[in-house]
Amino acid sequence: AAARTLGDAVRVTGFVEDDALHLLYANATALVYPSLYEGFGLPALEAMAHGTPVIASNTSSLPEVVGEAGILIDPTDVAAIAGAMGRIAVDERLRAALRRAGRDRAGEFTWDKTAAATLAVYEQVLGTRAEA
Repeated sequence: AAARTLGDAVRVTGFVEDDALHLLYANATALVYPSLYEGFGLPALEAMAHGTPVIASNTSSLPEVVGEAGILIDPTDVAAIAGAMGRIAVDERLRAALRRAGRDRAGEFTWDKTAAATLAVYEQVLGTRAEA
């Protein structure tokens, strides 16, 4: 609600279709994702895959997803969030390094790896080993 009082400085989009989301990620200076709870952190991963620098919470699953490829902040610390945003906004070398690191990090998450890890969990739970 407070964002709506800022006029053209902030756009509240609501749901965004995939094509438009791609354009937003590709043209963003950074994704700022101070989530208090995440099941996985797909928006951070999507942003990194687009080469968008990520500022994300240092809580829940986000540190595991983002790793060293983004800036992790306390999601309740407004000064830390603002400071990270300022650093990315003014430091082209930092942005470039985070773009590269983010793409590399996102490349580590594949469906093949996900399927293999899921199968390994099932095998562990069942106490069996699947035939290849």
